[in-house]
Amino acid sequence: MSALNPSSAALRSALLAFAALTCAPDIAPSAIAGELPAIASRQRAEKKSFTDGEIVDGFLKTAFGAEYHLAGRVDRIRKFDGPVRVYAESDRADRKVQLAKVVADIGKRVQHLDIAMTDTNEAANVRVKLVRDRDLFRTISGFYGAEKAREIRTSLDPQCLSGFRKNDNFEIEHSDVILTVDNGDFVFLDCAYEELLQSLGPINDTTSVPWTMFNDNVSMGYFDVYDQYILNLLYDPRIKAGMTVAEVKAVLPQVLADVRAWVKQVNDLKE
Repeated sequence: MSALNPSSAALRSALLAFAALTCAPDIAPSAIAGELPAIASRQRAEKKSFTDGEIVDGFLKTAFGAEYHLAGRVDRIRKFDGPVRVYAESDRADRKVQLAKVVADIGKRVQHLDIAMTDTNEAANVRVKLVRDRDLFRTISGFYGAEKAREIRTSLDPQCLSGFRKNDNFEIEHSDVILTVDNGDFVFLDCAYEELLQSLGPINDTTSVPWTMFNDNVSMGYFDVYDQYILNLLYDPRIKAGMTVAEVKAVLPQVLADVRAWVKQVNDLKE
């Protein structure tokens, strides 16, 4: 498969987000999320009760803006407006199985998002390239050019990253995700969840919200309750691509009430 080489028009509307993560001890590749001690301990300690203000604050901070962008406005809602199909490019069958489980988990927990794996690149609007850590910089260079890759490595030294292209209506048309396969299961799953979710729209990282994986100081390895609120708000049909902050705030009370009911149901949360 050829590396991404966006046209000038696509480049003007491109957005990139990056996550620089610390390597975790390597764990047997056959392990799944529920079997990893690092993830299980985080799930046991997870905060699951939030005020409306805490949820809205995180949503606005991640759904608007961008941690890094090439060009284009970042003051509008960006999201897919239709089914999302994910294609994994890799010769690591174990990592592809893990990625498929991540995609299925996201699909289960985001009510109005139609997301699934596909076997063909042609049918995909999200492409996930799985690479060895030593090939990461070369892969980034192939996607975004050598000069931009050097900027990325110098400023963030990422272990994984994601980016998307949007149209003039702020609808995401295509996303690219790059994940490393040889830094252990925890790093792989942490990257897979964060970058796949950011490739769906909430691409702005924030250090002021302690409960979201879209915080460079937070590592999860699974789809936590707080970020389920963010993604369910974003993909509610009443939140539309291109909306401003003011337009979103006008409908958020009604949307949040429904999202709370869904997140409670899918996670079997108590009052």
